[in-house]
Amino acid sequence: MASHGGRLIVIAGPSGVGKGSVVQRLLSADRTSEDGRLAYSISVKTREPRANEQDGREYYFISEDTFDEMLRHGELLEWAPFVDHRSGTPRRFVDEALRTGRDVILEIDVKGAKQVREKVPDAILIFLAPPSMDELERRLRGRGTEDDERIARRLETAAWEMTQQGWFDHVIVNEDVVRAADEVAAIIEASRRGRSSDRAPEHPEET
Repeated sequence: MASHGGRLIVIAGPSGVGKGSVVQRLLSADRTSEDGRLAYSISVKTREPRANEQDGREYYFISEDTFDEMLRHGELLEWAPFVDHRSGTPRRFVDEALRTGRDVILEIDVKGAKQVREKVPDAILIFLAPPSMDELERRLRGRGTEDDERIARRLETAAWEMTQQGWFDHVIVNEDVVRAADEVAAIIEASRRGRSSDRAPEHPEET
């Protein structure tokens, strides 16, 4: 998969770290800008939607059989198992958006980010970290969507994910969602400036 002008931006990190909040702030700012160029890739998930979720808005909720079918046909750019479901990124939307020159945001887990690194070497990988594991547990419990056993399993996974920060391009501590989103936006803008400078005219006018 080539970037075709756009750039793939991966935001990964432990469950409960606030990836969704950061991404929504980025998208909201992009929609009000004059040159909005961000596209958000909606993942597919094999679980039931939570009370505040809507199919096709936060995620596409599909069956295990449909997920298996997508895997067989190579329709997922990346995928990963979670505590109680599987999640993946449909390839077609990502490729089409990149082809038109838009930057695509993926909000995925660390294992998925590893797959993206292998398939799309020029992707920008950003690790979103919690201020502390205690704060991460507080956020997970504050969602009120899981029991103690599932939270414990998520924290166990998060402990491993925190050891993987070294191969990411950037690490941002999400202590404040506004500040974290601004830092991600700055990374994206710097990437765009770099790409613009690489596109020097083949025959510059003489002065």
